Amino acid sequence: MKLSDFSYNLPKASIAKYPVNPRDKAKLLVLDREKQTIETKAFADIADYVKKGDVIVVNETKVFQARLFGKKEKTNAKIEVFLLRELNNHDAIWDVIVDPARKVRIGNKIYFNNNLWCEVIDNTTSRGRTVRFNQNGNLFKIVEQIGHTPLPPYLKRESETSDRDDYQTVYAKTEGSVAAPTAGLHFTPKLIEKLNKKGVDIVPVLLHIGLGTFRPVEVEDLTKHKMDSEYFEVTRHAAERINKAILDKKNVIIVGTSTVRALESSVTADDLVRANSGWTDKFIYPSYEFKVTKKLVTNFHYPESTLMMMVAAFGGTEFVMKAYKKALKENYRFLSYGDAMFII
Repeated sequence: MKLSDFSYNLPKASIAKYPVNPRDKAKLLVLDREKQTIETKAFADIADYVKKGDVIVVNETKVFQARLFGKKEKTNAKIEVFLLRELNNHDAIWDVIVDPARKVRIGNKIYFNNNLWCEVIDNTTSRGRTVRFNQNGNLFKIVEQIGHTPLPPYLKRESETSDRDDYQTVYAKTEGSVAAPTAGLHFTPKLIEKLNKKGVDIVPVLLHIGLGTFRPVEVEDLTKHKMDSEYFEVTRHAAERINKAILDKKNVIIVGTSTVRALESSVTADDLVRANSGWTDKFIYPSYEFKVTKKLVTNFHYPESTLMMMVAAFGGTEFVMKAYKKALKENYRFLSYGDAMFII
């Protein structure tokens, strides 16, 4: 497969700037791979496709307020510090991206308020820096108060107060992502309650989504693309619940491409799930053979993105491109705050 196989024209008007309310009123395009049919539903209708004993696997990562705005010492130049990931909790050392990068050198200090500042201790890329904060321990609590929601760059708007809740799944638990697992944004407490009453087991795993999810693929030959590594965890209890459903021939529905990466990075020789944690740079594109993913909930993704390639690998490139064409024609809302697709 080549990069150009995943190109399509995405009009600006099709990119959702805000989510629908309530969340589960979003459209759901249902793709049946066996019948080769495509149907329009509402997301809440997903409850009609499950029964007692089925499992829905979700990513319980929590988006943190990763965008900080501070001032450089002496010059008072405004600097954005985008937190990527914590490298050392005890010493409060982080990988970040700074903007404008030309103004930020090793040894510079950036002040955010009277209590919080950081010092640049290394350069990593043209815009990347390693910094040490003056507050060790749990920086997330402070960041939650003074930071801004890291909205995807393609939304082309500043974050608003409402994004703190909107750009977060209702089951988010463990802080660490700079992007939301967007397929999960459509679930509401009411829908989850309905699923639970039907006897559906909602199983959490973890994968902290990094900025690599928005990084463009710059090679035509996909075999030469290198994914960014992301931290994930699949607990023993989660693996046991998923495996029971697989062995009992129940539906196992995976919510989102990040959840797929965590699970497909944790397979056993007999295509079950094992407890696992660490960093994964797994790149899934056609013609990858999925081991545990049998049904997938996902959003409509950016052209030529690795997310779209994974969906095409699962649903079949031609079939998925046909569905995208239909969705555009029928005014589906695309990308993070957009509508959803359910591939069965």
